[in-house]
Amino acid sequence: MLVKDIALIEKTRAVDHAELREILHPVRHGVAISYSLAHAVVLVGGTSVPHRLASSEVYYVLSGSGEMHVGDESCDVRAGQSIHIPPNSVQWIENTGTEPLTFLCIVDPAWCREHELAAE
Repeated sequence: MLVKDIALIEKTRAVDHAELREILHPVRHGVAISYSLAHAVVLVGGTSVPHRLASSEVYYVLSGSGEMHVGDESCDVRAGQSIHIPPNSVQWIENTGTEPLTFLCIVDPAWCREHELAAE
């Protein structure tokens, strides 16, 4: 069993500029999974940078609200909602609310820098 406390995980700045804490990664944490799991925060008035991943990704919104952009589509998102982002889709999220927008990011196969692609 592996138990992780989010408060004890180091914060980093993701390629898309969101504040990120990597919770689980098969290579870095020695767990037998094919995906990676991270906790992300976009501050009030902030936005992530448009980017693409070669992998499939799912966001699960924990708190706050925002506007999600995937390809040519945009929609409002809030706590309790999930968003599927197909591989190779240009994506970014804006915090349009009054509190930090927090969400989980599940990437399958697991995130790696080589899967980050130019937004085009």
